[in-house]
Amino acid sequence: MNFFTSDTHFYHRDLILGGYFSPRDQFLTVEMMNDTIVANWNARVKPTDTVYLLGDIALAFDKPAKQAMAQTLDLLNQLNGQIVIIKGNHDSAALLKFLRANNQMLASGRPKFLTHDVGTRLKFAHYEVFLTHYPMLFGITKNKINLHGHIHHASVHHQENLNVAIDSSDRDYLSTGRVPFGAPLSEAEVIDMIVGKRRDYQQRQ
Repeated sequence: MNFFTSDTHFYHRDLILGGYFSPRDQFLTVEMMNDTIVANWNARVKPTDTVYLLGDIALAFDKPAKQAMAQTLDLLNQLNGQIVIIKGNHDSAALLKFLRANNQMLASGRPKFLTHDVGTRLKFAHYEVFLTHYPMLFGITKNKINLHGHIHHASVHHQENLNVAIDSSDRDYLSTGRVPFGAPLSEAEVIDMIVGKRRDYQQRQ
């Protein structure tokens, strides 16, 4: 099964201190935030699943780069599933190179990590789905959808764009209510959000 998420921002201390974009002040420490994301991720994702992580994995500005990369690798290895990473603006080329160099093989015979510098594309439920970190603008289209992150709690004012970041307001389009913080979205939930956003925009016309 495929899952989708973005902007985990592991170790990003400024997000829990408040007074910053998309604050996560429900957490007292980055360790609490990290643990919550890991627990909620693993409660939904099985080891045989695939998660598309659309960038901005972690930020640890207060640590040496090598230490931050090693800690990020350790944390990602705690997460279930194969992780397909789309490079975000806070993901260095050195980090992605480090993850590939320390890749492990899963029980299924697949590598733990796959990486893309710009994006990738899938097809499901009759949609052509473009997976990127930054939002893409298609114009009017029938079957193209852009899943992205980068803008955290904001939403692109186009029904073809769906923000799947863990703190995205687009998650309010889920007809079943919000998923636990940090939990990736299933394919079925993404389709539910696409339908919900399109219905909302059609009602505004």
